[in-house]
Amino acid sequence: MSSYLNDIDRTKVPEHVAIVMDGNGRWATQRGLPRTEGHGAGEEALWDTVKGGVEVGLKWLTVFAFSTENWSRPPAEVLYLMNFNRGLLRRRRDELNRMNVRIRFIGRRNWRVPRSVLKEIRIAEDLTCANTGMTLTIAFNYGGRVEIADAVKQIAREVQAGRLRPERIDERAIAERLYASDMPEPDLLIRTSGEMRISNFLLWEAAYSELWFTPVFWPDFDREVLFEAIRDFQKRDRRFGAIAEDA
Repeated sequence: MSSYLNDIDRTKVPEHVAIVMDGNGRWATQRGLPRTEGHGAGEEALWDTVKGGVEVGLKWLTVFAFSTENWSRPPAEVLYLMNFNRGLLRRRRDELNRMNVRIRFIGRRNWRVPRSVLKEIRIAEDLTCANTGMTLTIAFNYGGRVEIADAVKQIAREVQAGRLRPERIDERAIAERLYASDMPEPDLLIRTSGEMRISNFLLWEAAYSELWFTPVFWPDFDREVLFEAIRDFQKRDRRFGAIAEDA
């Protein structure tokens, strides 16, 4: 066990941590490297973070890998990211399976995503679907507003078909139609690179998440930084809109 876990209360580890993995391009630019080199370095950061999540006892880890807005990046970078994510699954899925990690994806699986990438997604999900350890959810071709819009469209179809009465539409009805309705809301949402916004990530689910921002670029992130965020989380008083008893 890592010595960095000594001062973490294992009874108060967040069940679900979500991460906006930001700063790959700037990390590479600062070193005079192509932006794509930053994405490659980010793989090692992700891998160490996943292993740290398993080590500390996280049940759910969700990472923002590719947003619906990322299609507007230069075509060469988009193509690189598609090939990179496909290769990442091939390189890591067997070891994640041996670690008892379940791999899942949230996001639109539409015509924009190459068939070869969709194939690797299905293989990874099928291979690990029975695993009972940490669930690694990868948000790919994902946007928080798009997710909510898709849930509303599903509700509209059910109302039109007579399967749902309008008066039964409430917060729970929307939550049950999100991409992963069984996924608990994130307790802690981390963003790297010094940016202090959540950028359309888990907009519905993160309503009461604790936010933690770090200036560390994603390629320099690792399990030690994850543990630092968890330590800070454990110092916070989460009231979910209620009043503290000693107030």
